[in-house]
Amino acid sequence: MAPDSDVTVGPLDLVARVDEALAVQAVAFGLGADEVAVRRHIVLRHLTYPGARAFGATTADGRLVGFVYGMPNDRTHWWSTVVEPYLRNNGADGWLDDAFVITELHVHPGFQGRGVGRELITTITATATEPRSILSAIDTESPARALYRSLGYADLACRVQFPSAARPYAVMGAPLPLLRREPTT
Repeated sequence: MAPDSDVTVGPLDLVARVDEALAVQAVAFGLGADEVAVRRHIVLRHLTYPGARAFGATTADGRLVGFVYGMPNDRTHWWSTVVEPYLRNNGADGWLDDAFVITELHVHPGFQGRGVGRELITTITATATEPRSILSAIDTESPARALYRSLGYADLACRVQFPSAARPYAVMGAPLPLLRREPTT
């Protein structure tokens, strides 16, 4: 599926548009105001890390309807310290080295299924110099997991429990560049 013709993907000043991005994440991910407030501080901190960058999907009138951000992985970052034991147990902890992490990817529900998420993730990973990409996703069969698999991501560890999350996650990894072909049905 080609990206939505009414949506443009390009670099995003996420610091300037963090509240718009978190509004998209809140509706896409079902977050309450307290969770959004916590995530705001996390996003702003992440954007200070070396190599962090963001891309957004905007409509012709400038409305932000999706975003992605990520950075080169650092084993000392909180996310890596949580997932490392799970990856090590599966012999996959080497994926934490020389990898680009997709930290967040969210598309407003009204724009999902139109290729926007695919365009966001392939665009940001095309800027990576690392040979692979890693991410975490809720450990359930979902359109997001299907998208990641169609791009070449495979499960590296499942049933990963983050301290503040009620649901388990899967850690997925893919060699770069990501597959760009559309899945066959």
